[in-house]
Amino acid sequence: MTSLIGQPRTRIDGRAKVTGHALYPSDEAVKNPAWAFLLTSAIAKGRIKSFDLEEALRLPGVLDILTHEKVGNEAKPPKMQSGGGTTTTMESDQIWHDGQIIGVVLADTYEIARDAAFRVRVHYDKEQPSATFDCPGVKEERREPGEHEDYAVGHVEAALAAAEVSGDERYETPTQHHNPIELFTTTAEWNEGELTIWEPSQFVYGLRANVAQQIGIDPAQVHVVSKFVGGAFGSKGGATARTAWIAIAARRLGRPVKLVATRDQGFTIATYRAETRHHLQLAATHDGKLTALRHEGWEVTSRPSDYNVSGTETTARMYACPNILTRVNIIHADRNTPGFMRAPPDTPYMFPLEVAMDELAVKLGIDPVELRRRNDTQINPTDGLPYSSRHLIECLDQGAERFGWSTRSPDPGSMRDGDWLVGWGCASAAYPSNIASTAARATLRADGHANVEIAGHDIGTGAYTVAAITAAEKLGVSVEKVAVHMGDTNLPPASLAAGSSHTATITHAIAKACDGIVRKLAEAAVVTSEGPFAGYDPASLRLADGKLVAPDSTAEPLEQAVKRVTNGAIEVHAEHIPEGLPPESMDKLYQGQPPMLRGQQRKDVRAYAFGAQFVEVRVHRLTCEIRVPRMVGAFASGTIVNPLTAHSQYLGGMIWGLGAALEEKTEIDLRHARYVNDNISEYHIPVNADVAKVDVIMVPETDDRVNPLGIKGLGEIGIVGMNAAIANAVWHATGRRIRKLPIRIEDLL
Repeated sequence: MTSLIGQPRTRIDGRAKVTGHALYPSDEAVKNPAWAFLLTSAIAKGRIKSFDLEEALRLPGVLDILTHEKVGNEAKPPKMQSGGGTTTTMESDQIWHDGQIIGVVLADTYEIARDAAFRVRVHYDKEQPSATFDCPGVKEERREPGEHEDYAVGHVEAALAAAEVSGDERYETPTQHHNPIELFTTTAEWNEGELTIWEPSQFVYGLRANVAQQIGIDPAQVHVVSKFVGGAFGSKGGATARTAWIAIAARRLGRPVKLVATRDQGFTIATYRAETRHHLQLAATHDGKLTALRHEGWEVTSRPSDYNVSGTETTARMYACPNILTRVNIIHADRNTPGFMRAPPDTPYMFPLEVAMDELAVKLGIDPVELRRRNDTQINPTDGLPYSSRHLIECLDQGAERFGWSTRSPDPGSMRDGDWLVGWGCASAAYPSNIASTAARATLRADGHANVEIAGHDIGTGAYTVAAITAAEKLGVSVEKVAVHMGDTNLPPASLAAGSSHTATITHAIAKACDGIVRKLAEAAVVTSEGPFAGYDPASLRLADGKLVAPDSTAEPLEQAVKRVTNGAIEVHAEHIPEGLPPESMDKLYQGQPPMLRGQQRKDVRAYAFGAQFVEVRVHRLTCEIRVPRMVGAFASGTIVNPLTAHSQYLGGMIWGLGAALEEKTEIDLRHARYVNDNISEYHIPVNADVAKVDVIMVPETDDRVNPLGIKGLGEIGIVGMNAAIANAVWHATGRRIRKLPIRIEDLL
């Protein structure tokens, strides 16, 4: 039987999605719902003196208006999670940031609730806010070691002072917002003391635990449903600022409440990618061997939060280097708390490293690909651990060949096509490989149909399909015969869908449950004298093509094998704790605590996916407009369960990287600490006209040390390095080195 893992497969949920049958959380029908509309603050710092609600309450159909004066003591602030989170909202009169939730209008219809919200008058005691870097009043502090660490290897200062060739530059990346197509929504309903929440979530068990903690009830009284998520990219992974208040509203009204936040509200009630600054220094010998790397980063966060992404962990590990020093600083400003956004540490932090490597290559007169080759390593330079596998050179070689890199003229401005200046750039990509503890339940019937139940999350990546492929592979049935149920806290718990860990995490739990079914069938088959397997080693039997099969091809129909055990269906619940994680990681998962990822913390190997980005840009010599006619990405990410959806993930990441380089930036009004372009007409992202040819190469890679199935994860690596590759290509076309993103026409005039 040909393995199903690694064969391209269309999404099992694809038809439901394109026909409208897939129910996203706000689509779930509830009886006689009231509608909520959020009141958000018009200032970024200060206190609320009073509300004028009379005009709004007189509007027919308005049911209630909740503020801190009425319900502030009914909920605690949500716990901060590693994915970022929220500050306090309606618990008091304090304003922490612009757009903070300060009230909830409840009405019989959405339109009435919205109308009433705009009739509310709020009186503030204003203070001058501090918006971002360089603004008076921000507080800077060094990030303390904890979840992330700084590195001090060798003697960096001495190596920099003695450098034969060196680079010393500063770089910046902007604020960016997720803008998923599906808005931030919550529906809450109470039934005899039990609360049901329908909300898009990357971690339903975590959402359940947080809401229960906030409103003071047992998590067992909370049921969260999130079968499909219409885009998340990290923005729907942590505790939210809104959920508890909608639950409280539903309890007070005695009827379900629906909230669909507006697009502009999504900029302030959820998380985002914070702006960063970097000071990066490199030293090398004349033949291109790195001798020192010093990387210091600065990140903006909110006043009460210490959230940071600390991408120096990857930049310090990227290349062979005997002297390394890293440091990360946090800037507290009057802003909402940032959080995970696709490749949270690596998108902003790999940008300065990969541009600096290009600058170093120019100084040395060495081809940029060759410089990276000379500094490749199979040993992590920060701790001496080997990589579980590292095929960066293969990615560089295959990407360069497909791109035609060997024909590149190295001098800036030397390649032209009429009025267009042509530039070619490259960059390396890397992303850590993670896996978490998770549980799953598998059921197999005599007719060959199977069920998989796991509280996993499909955030658009194809999780339903990889779950079905894994079960079908283990149970020897077709994918069409596997039904997958996900996104529900009534199912066995699954970890947070983040950190490119979800496929590795859920497939191992599903595989373990299915292996348990096979084991039950095999053990029953070898102890009976009526079947063909008497005396066989049960460990040698497997399921394939609807049969129980031995190595010598002795076989028995699945129906007979199952009926020998039961007249119904065989069900196995399995818990998978990755090697190296403690047993309490599963206990924490059931409790909805932030998951423990086996990846960065491993003591035996360093596990990463690697890749290489190549890009061509064209800059018009008169107008300086920038076009990107082609991109090539080559990636080595271990076992690929479904190449079809994997290709889409790589493709989407590369296109997002284009946007990060040339378009995406949340503009901030420095006087009022307010987001200006808080809509998708002015928040620019790539459209079809911006994207021409995108070529994805999946470099084959087998890694038996990263985890038993060899899955590294690939949802985020596609974006990493693309911003640097484009910046390097712009330099090659124009001779202008742009170190602050996004790159715009005015930077080239």
